[in-house]
Amino acid sequence: MRHALGVLGVLAAGVLLLVSAAMNWRFGYYLGTTDFDGFIYGSASAAADCMKALVPFFVFAAVRNKMWAQAFASCLVWAVVSIYSLTTALGYSALNRQDSVGARASQALAYSDLRSDLTRATNQLSWVPQHRPATVVKAAIDGMEVKRLWERTVGCTEVNGRRSRNFCNTYAKLKGEFASANEAEKLEARISSIRGKLDSQIGVGSGAKGDPQAALLAQIAGAFIPGVTVEHVQTTLVVFVSLLLEIGSSLGMYIAFSQWRLGGRQEVINDVKYTETAQRVPFMEVNEPTVSIANESITAITLEGSRAGANDNITANRCGAPESDVERYKNECIITSTGTSLTATTLYEDYCEWCDEQSKEPLALPTFGRELGVLGLKKAKISGRIRYVGVSFSDVRSAGEDRRGIIPNAHVA
Repeated sequence: MRHALGVLGVLAAGVLLLVSAAMNWRFGYYLGTTDFDGFIYGSASAAADCMKALVPFFVFAAVRNKMWAQAFASCLVWAVVSIYSLTTALGYSALNRQDSVGARASQALAYSDLRSDLTRATNQLSWVPQHRPATVVKAAIDGMEVKRLWERTVGCTEVNGRRSRNFCNTYAKLKGEFASANEAEKLEARISSIRGKLDSQIGVGSGAKGDPQAALLAQIAGAFIPGVTVEHVQTTLVVFVSLLLEIGSSLGMYIAFSQWRLGGRQEVINDVKYTETAQRVPFMEVNEPTVSIANESITAITLEGSRAGANDNITANRCGAPESDVERYKNECIITSTGTSLTATTLYEDYCEWCDEQSKEPLALPTFGRELGVLGLKKAKISGRIRYVGVSFSDVRSAGEDRRGIIPNAHVA
C-alpha cells in the first residue's frame, strides 16, 4: 500500500511539474521578439521550473550532511526560481483567463445580436400582407400579359374605358401580391439562417456572462463580504491556480518520495565507513524440508552453508569489534524463554521501532534475519508463518504481542 501511494504521488507530482514547465515555456516564448529569442526565454523558464522541483532534494542532502553553505545556497536558488516561476504562472493564467473570458463575452454578445435579428425578422414577416405563393402569382401575371387587353392598353400604360381600367387594376394587385410573396420568401430564408446560427451556439444564452465561475463565486462571497466584485474573484482565482501549480510542482516530488527511504545508513566501525541501503522488503518464503511433530507441521528454515561452521567463523571475526545494532537490540530487548515464539514480522517491526527510538536506520528484513541467525536465534515455519522459537521480549514490549506455544520436545533444524 505504501509503495502504491508513493507511485501515485510521483505520477501526480510529475503531471503538475509537466503542466507548470509547459506553462513557463509558453509564457517565456511569448516574451521573445523573434522565434530564437522566444526559444531562449522558453528554455530558461522551463529549466527554472524543473530546478524548482529538484532543489528540495539538494537542501535535504546538504542539511543531512551538515553542509550549511550549500544548504543556504540551495534555499536561495529555490526562492529565486520559485518566485520567477510564480510570476510566470500568474502572467500565463491572467492572459489565458482574459482570452477565454473575452471569447465567451464576444460569443454571448453575438448570440444576443442574433436573437435581436431573429425577433426583428419575425416582426417584419408578420407585417407582410396575406398572399399566395410567388409561383402561383407569377403564373397569374404571365397569363394576363398574353391577353388582348394587355396589348390594347400597351402594358397598362394607356387605359381607356372601364374594362381596361378593371384589367389594369387586377394586374396591379397581382404585382403587389407577387412583391409580398418575394419579400416573405427572403424573410423566411433569413429567419432560417439565424435559427441555424443560434442552434450552433449550444450552451450560450442571451444573458450568459463572460466568466460564469467568477460571477457565481462573487454572488456567494457577496453574501458574506460586501463589495466583492467579479474582478476581485477573477484575480483570486488566477492567484490560486498559480499557487496550486507552483507549490504542487515544486514540493510534490519531494513529498511523494518520502514514502521511500532515500539513501542509506552510514556507520563507523574501527574508523572504517560503510554504507548499507536500508529498505524494508517483504519476507520471501522458500520451500524447506518438513518435520511432522505431534500432528503439527513445522517447516525448518535451513541457512546457506554449514550453520555451525559459519557461526564459528563469524564469531571469531567479531572478537574485539563493537557490537552491531542488531546485537545491541538482541541484548536489550530479547530474552530466551522456553515454550514461546515470536513471528518474524512482529520481531522486525519491534526492531524498527527500536531503531526509531535510537535514531538509527533499520536494516532490511533479509539482512536482519541473517544477523539474528548469526547471533543464534532459531527460525521455524509453523502453520504457514515464520517464527523465532524459544525467545520473547524482555520488557513491556511483550505486552499484547503475538505468541504461539512451542512443543518442548520439538527439534528445529
